[in-house]
Amino acid sequence: MDEIENLLDLQDGVIARRQALAAGCTAATLRRRIRRREWAVVHPGVYVSHTGPLTWQQRAWAAVLTQASAALAGRSAVRAHEGTGRQQMDAVPIEIIVPSTSHPAKVAGIVVRRSRRFEETVQRNLHPPRQRYDDAILELADTADDPLRLIAVLADACGGRRTTAERLVARLAATPRMRQRRLIEAVLADVAEGTCSVLERAYLSMVERPHGLPRGERQVAARTADGRRIYCDVVYRGRDPAWVQHVELDGLVFHDSVAQRDRDLERDLDAAVELAGTVRLGYGQVLGRACSTAAKVGLLLQRRGWSGAASTCPECSGS
Repeated sequence: MDEIENLLDLQDGVIARRQALAAGCTAATLRRRIRRREWAVVHPGVYVSHTGPLTWQQRAWAAVLTQASAALAGRSAVRAHEGTGRQQMDAVPIEIIVPSTSHPAKVAGIVVRRSRRFEETVQRNLHPPRQRYDDAILELADTADDPLRLIAVLADACGGRRTTAERLVARLAATPRMRQRRLIEAVLADVAEGTCSVLERAYLSMVERPHGLPRGERQVAARTADGRRIYCDVVYRGRDPAWVQHVELDGLVFHDSVAQRDRDLERDLDAAVELAGTVRLGYGQVLGRACSTAAKVGLLLQRRGWSGAASTCPECSGS
């Protein structure tokens, strides 16, 4: 029975019926252990060596062991890679991936997906086996239901130093059938460069243009009070030439916050010296709340002398 004990140690106290039988345990012994409450049934053919609540790691092992060949996938794979600190998923179903040739039965509390790229994307040597981190992150980004969530998945992964934008770009190139490939590529370029080009395009196409705001000037060169040359993302000019409204698009998804904050404040102070108001918008305002942001920017521009008003777009009723 030493082999069984070794398996239980390796698998956080979880074992499959097929493993126990292969290690020399008889069917009668299995039934006796369950009857005596030495083991408890987690899923059909999967047991745990106690009768108390299961840890997340034990739930993950139990899900993987329901299939002859399986690995954690998606959010569950990311949770296994990152540990307990970043994601609380105790009540979330376990996601697993199996080879495309498998015919898995439905099991409560487990989401199963078949994949033709199983061998390519899975790390069998980890405990429990799981999708490679980069593959799991790209999958989560591609299945995100809104752009803000997609950006958060990619930014958090790179900001946590478990991967880099360059690694994800390389993996993306080798991954077929990505539904949101173009947006993922654009966001990863932003993450790598520290620029806000995604926000610049989104501000024009989601905030300014569909809501009838005046077209602002882009990347306007200016001089600070001490003579430094800077570029303003979007500039609106009112009737009074002395008053200007700046819109700065902050697409830096992670950086040295103290140093960056200092540069931002200095830039805003320089604008105030020139009687220009400055508003800073991030991914949430532009991609997550474009309609309400347009309405607020419209009010700012009216105060600068704009005679128009922000209009509604087809998405405004749902904002």
